Amino acid sequence: MAVDAVIFDIGNVLIEWQPERYYDGTIGPERRAALFEAIDLHAMNDRIDAGGDFQQTVYDTADANPQWRAEIRDWHDRWIEMARPAIPHSIELLKALRSKGVPVFALSNFGIGSFAFAETQYPFLKEFDRRYISGHMGVIKPEAAIFEQVEADCGLRPDTLLFTDDREDNVAAARARGWQTHLFRGAEGFADRLVEEGLLSAREAVLPRGPAAADLAVPAA
Repeated sequence: MAVDAVIFDIGNVLIEWQPERYYDGTIGPERRAALFEAIDLHAMNDRIDAGGDFQQTVYDTADANPQWRAEIRDWHDRWIEMARPAIPHSIELLKALRSKGVPVFALSNFGIGSFAFAETQYPFLKEFDRRYISGHMGVIKPEAAIFEQVEADCGLRPDTLLFTDDREDNVAAARARGWQTHLFRGAEGFADRLVEEGLLSAREAVLPRGPAAADLAVPAA
């Protein structure tokens, strides 16, 4: 089946998203494990991704757990240190697809405030033909409604959409809608898939070496 648009997740596809790694570096693995056992920070983040106010949601959670107040506030105050670095090869694939005239969309669980800030750090986030950001949509992956909204807005048949995401549940939900899917386990594997689909040549799918490649590594702070 022909592909009429390629849809990228953002976290761990275009930008590394590793809160645990951040906390391991700031408070150590043992305290990080205790923090995440005591408080479901990813559930807190889901509320932000569904449209909750970024700072208020984090600060309210911090105030409700005073023994971890400073650490939880970091989720807002030092968020960009959890959402870095960019993944250069994935960015190059995005740019290569656009240069070939292939429509490229973003579909990501991302808060309104956190995404607005991410745009200031990662200019390539403005390069999509369409952007579907869960905070603005009021629903998060893998709920079926978010995929339905994408279909209704873009007007393309589900079986002509090629979607890549690093989470198996999100990929399964898209596949259930009839989308073509790719479970992201690294940019090289997705590059191979784009070549297989005839969207890029093998040459176009390879990350450039030298200064050009360095230009793709957008600073995260």
